[in-house]
Amino acid sequence: MHSKRKICVITGSRAEYGLLKILLTEIDKSNNLLLQLIVTGSHLSKDFGETIEEIKQDGLNITHELNILNNKINSSEVSNSIAKVFTDFPEILKKLEPDLIVVLGDRYEIFACVATALFLKTPVAHIHGGEISEGAFDESLRHSITKMSHIHFTSSQVHKKRVEQLGEDPKQVFNVGAPGVEAIKKVNLLSKKDTENLLDIKLSDKTLLITLHPETLENKISPEDQINNLLKALHSINQASFVFTMANADPGGEIINQKIKNFVADHSEKAYLFPSLGQIKYLSVLKHSYAMIGNSSSGLIEAPSLNKPFLNIGNRQKGRMFGGNIINCENSEESIKSGLERIFDEKFENYSNPFDGGDTSKKIIEVISSVDLNNLTTKKFYDL
Repeated sequence: MHSKRKICVITGSRAEYGLLKILLTEIDKSNNLLLQLIVTGSHLSKDFGETIEEIKQDGLNITHELNILNNKINSSEVSNSIAKVFTDFPEILKKLEPDLIVVLGDRYEIFACVATALFLKTPVAHIHGGEISEGAFDESLRHSITKMSHIHFTSSQVHKKRVEQLGEDPKQVFNVGAPGVEAIKKVNLLSKKDTENLLDIKLSDKTLLITLHPETLENKISPEDQINNLLKALHSINQASFVFTMANADPGGEIINQKIKNFVADHSEKAYLFPSLGQIKYLSVLKHSYAMIGNSSSGLIEAPSLNKPFLNIGNRQKGRMFGGNIINCENSEESIKSGLERIFDEKFENYSNPFDGGDTSKKIIEVISSVDLNNLTTKKFYDL
């Protein structure tokens, strides 16, 4: 009897899990694949909503929990978290002996897991390579993950070419679109009333969904000033409500989250904060919001498919491919105010989404089910 191919998927954050959810479900129900799910990073932190519980509620069996976060998130502790992966992950891999590891994105815990796999000669498939985000150290991590991976699933033709430019064999690079766009098409989003009741919030005609992450490569402005500029600008909007989701587990995220907590406490009649909403609730809030504000990649990837404008603040996403729903502004109070005025004054509708690849998960499943894994870890640099 032919044994199933063991596919080890690693998730370290709420956003990443939401993007992987459909793929995980498809792997889990496949007759040819065996899902091995490793949960790490902020999923295991109470400060970030302990989102491992959402994974359990979705009915997915967690193979291993890899706890790497300490109480404080700063540059030194990021290095310590990476060291924790290098210490503990090798034994997990040796025990599981996966045929292929699948990862998404650019997080430091994913980088460390992929580096470990490199040393143990375990092939890796990487989703969302070839993208640029100049304002965060994620960009360097993303390109490094690409170079340590063997199969590549990109979100656009532009990103496919960029992965090939990094020396990867075009035969192993597949443009499949963004999993987040596929999710919008396939999940049943909540009605406005159900969203309000479930989250105990009130959505106005001017509701803004807001996520601001630290610009981890920015030296001219601190995370504290980043969030202060945004919160000051929000005071200029009348008759609006604000739904915040917390910053991620990057250095500077704690001060951003604390400032938001204080703002919400002072404006409890119209401002709400959630450590994590989960995929369906997050997309439902986005659907019933007027616009999205901040510097999350979901403003670039998911928001256009729901015809929502996105005020992109600062440089964290600088260099990424933009659709027609984007208004860019600097990370200053006045620039954010000007951007908010444009958001409410201009008419936005019927955006095209450059990240739409159709049945993204099905395309990935077809490749990881059939690709020849023999000698995959021995790569040659592909010259253009």
